Amino acid sequence: FVCPSVQVNFVAGQLFALLMAVWFRLYLHPSKTSPFIRHVVATLLGFYLALFCFGWYSLHFLVQSGLSYSVMIFAGLEHMHKYCFIVTLGYLILCQITRVYVFDYGMYSADFTGPMMVITQKITSLAFEIHDGKAIMKMSLRHMCFQRSCVRMPSLLEYLSYNCNFMGILAGPTCSYNNYIAFIEGTGYQPRHQENANANGKENGKYKQSEPSPKNDVISKLCTCAISLAIYLSLCKLLPVEHSIDDDFVSSTPFYLQVIYLYLAMLALRPKYYFVWTLADAINNAAGFGFNGYNKDGSPRWDLISNLRILDIEFATSFKSFLDNWNIQTALWLKRVCYERCAINPTAATFLLSAMWHGVYPGYYLTFLTGIAMTMAARAVRHNIRPYFLVSDSYKCIYDVITWAWTQIAISYTVAPFVLLAVGPSLKFYSYVKFLLLAYATQLASSLIMMHIMGLSVALPFSKLLSVCGRFKVTRLRVYNHSVRLYLAQANANISALT
Repeated sequence: FVCPSVQVNFVAGQLFALLMAVWFRLYLHPSKTSPFIRHVVATLLGFYLALFCFGWYSLHFLVQSGLSYSVMIFAGLEHMHKYCFIVTLGYLILCQITRVYVFDYGMYSADFTGPMMVITQKITSLAFEIHDGKAIMKMSLRHMCFQRSCVRMPSLLEYLSYNCNFMGILAGPTCSYNNYIAFIEGTGYQPRHQENANANGKENGKYKQSEPSPKNDVISKLCTCAISLAIYLSLCKLLPVEHSIDDDFVSSTPFYLQVIYLYLAMLALRPKYYFVWTLADAINNAAGFGFNGYNKDGSPRWDLISNLRILDIEFATSFKSFLDNWNIQTALWLKRVCYERCAINPTAATFLLSAMWHGVYPGYYLTFLTGIAMTMAARAVRHNIRPYFLVSDSYKCIYDVITWAWTQIAISYTVAPFVLLAVGPSLKFYSYVKFLLLAYATQLASSLIMMHIMGLSVALPFSKLLSVCGRFKVTRLRVYNHSVRLYLAQANANISALT
C-alpha cells in the first residue's frame, strides 16, 4: 500500500474539510452570501486540499477539467458528450498508466488519480446532462434523464466549483450538477419540502419554516467512521488477503477453511472503504449538502449522495443486492452513462467501463470479467429458482441463508484479484480456488439431480438446470485437479442418464 504519511495527510485533509464544512454552512449560508462567494470559497479550499495531499500532481485536476471544458465549448452538441467522455477517460487512463508503470507499481491507495476518478465521473455526467437537456430528440429519453438534464452551459467558476470543491475533492462522492448548484444557491431544500407536503396531503409548517439540521446524521456517520477505522486497523494485519495464496497455507488447510479465511480477509478489508466513504458523506452533510427529504416519522434524510449502505452490504442475499449498495454513486454513474445508453450487451459494457475507470492493474480486469459471469449466473438463479422458495416463510428463510453464504463467497472470489492487483498472484489464486469451487458446484448440481431421480421432493426447475449444464459444455473444460475430474465425470454420467 502507500506510505503512512500519505494516509495521514489524507485523513488530516478530510478532518480539515469537515471543520471547513461546518464553517461553510454556518457563516457562508445562502441567506448570508451570494452563490458567487460560495463557489469561490469552495473552489479555493478544494485546491488547497489538493495541493496539501498531492502537491503539484494536483495540476492534473486542472488540466483534465480544462481539456474537457474546451471540448464542451467547441464540440457540436450532437457529439459533445461522446468527445468529452473519450478525452476525460483517456486522460485519466494516461495518468494511471504513468503512475503505475513509470512510478510506483502497487501503490494504488490515496494516489493523485483517485480524485481524478471522481472528477471523471462529474465531467462525463455533466456532459451527458447538457446533451440530454439540449438534444433535439430528447423526447426519446427516459424520464430520469429529464430530471437530470442541464439546460445551460455552466460558467468556468461553476464548473471548477462542481469538480474541485473542498467537500469532494479528496474522496467524492460524485453528484448531479443540478443538485450541487441547488445546494450552492440554497434551493435544494424547497423541492424536498414540497414532496413531503404532497406525501402528507398538506403543508407541514415546521418543515416549511425551518431548514433541517444535519447534526445528528453527521455525528452518527462520524461514529461509524471511528468504528470502521478501529476494525480495519485491528484486523488488516491479522487477515491479509495475500495469505490465501501462500503455498504452506493452501497445502495444510482444508478447502472449507480456506473459503472461510478468504471471506474473513475480505470482511476485514471493507471497513477501510466504509471509513473513507462515510467520512466523505459526513463532510458534505456538515456543509448542508445531501438532504433527501424526510422519513415517515418526520426526521430528515441525508442520504442524497451516500455511497454505501453497510448493513445491506453485509447481509446481501444476491450479487446484485451487494453491488447496488456498494459504491452507490459510481454504480449510478455507470448506469447513466453506459448501461442505459449501450445498445449491445450493456452488462458487459458496464463492467468493462468500470474496469477501465478503476485503473490499469490486471487484477481489476480479472475481477470485472469475473463479475460479468457472476452477475449473469446470479440473475439466472434468482429468476429460475427463487420463486420455488417463496411458497412459505420457512422456505424463504432457508433460501436467504443459503444465498447470503454463496453471495459472500462469490463476492470474495470475484474481488480477490482486485486486491492482489498483479497477474501472477491472481492466477495463482485462481489455480488454488477456481477448479475447487467448480467441483463443489458440480457436485451440488449432481446431488440435486440424483435427489430428483430418486423421487425426493426438491423444488427446482431441472429442465432448465440440464439446459444450462448442456450449454456449459462440461466435457470440454480442461481440468487439472484430480478430484475435479472425478466430479465432472459423475456430473456427465448423471446428465447422460437423464437425457
